[in-house]
Amino acid sequence: MSSLMKKRRRKSSSNTLRNIVGCRISHCWKEGNEPVTQWKAIVLGQLPTNPSLYLVKYDGIDSIYGQELYSDDRILNLKVLPPIVVFPQVRDAHLARALVGRAVQQKFEGKDGSEVNWRGVVLAQVPIMKDLFYITYKKDPALYAYQLLDDYKEGNLHMIPDTPLAEERSGDDSDVLIGNWVQYTRKDGSKKFGKVVYQVLDNPSVYFIKFHGDIHIYVYTMVPKILEVEKS
Repeated sequence: MSSLMKKRRRKSSSNTLRNIVGCRISHCWKEGNEPVTQWKAIVLGQLPTNPSLYLVKYDGIDSIYGQELYSDDRILNLKVLPPIVVFPQVRDAHLARALVGRAVQQKFEGKDGSEVNWRGVVLAQVPIMKDLFYITYKKDPALYAYQLLDDYKEGNLHMIPDTPLAEERSGDDSDVLIGNWVQYTRKDGSKKFGKVVYQVLDNPSVYFIKFHGDIHIYVYTMVPKILEVEKS
């Protein structure tokens, strides 16, 4: 799936936007003159501020896609696969709570078999799959989902000491940035535009952004009244 092609939309009815969170799906993907490809995935979430946008994790892919499943012409033959997925229970709830909001270092295996360490921030447990965690990395601000408890117990994930926990969100917080368009400036001076689609509940300064023409979800720390994201 290319994230660079402009999305073509067709009108979707309110009846079409059914609750498929927690369901397995399959669909074909047709982009431009490229051959049709087949995909299977699980729907992890539906954004309350943009109900047509779903958070989707495809089989064998760790990054999370933001897909308008019912309004993107590139998605063909969408099917909901029965039954709804049964999710395992988290065996160490205390460790799971301790990870959320923490800066971590995660060990990966490089292409040449070497060890690669990435620093990131654990954003939240996936609400419908408590053994999965949303995480983003300093080197790559896209949204990912991993089974971090397994990585931690196997020694492949370490909490970075002396890092403060994320602030808890108060009931008085207002989602002032949700729905706003933002501008991202690349190192070469070129710009791209996106929309703020979600505020992370456990860290209210962190937001999900969906850029125009890009099917990935990106994660940035923002503050109210600042609607421009500059790449340092």
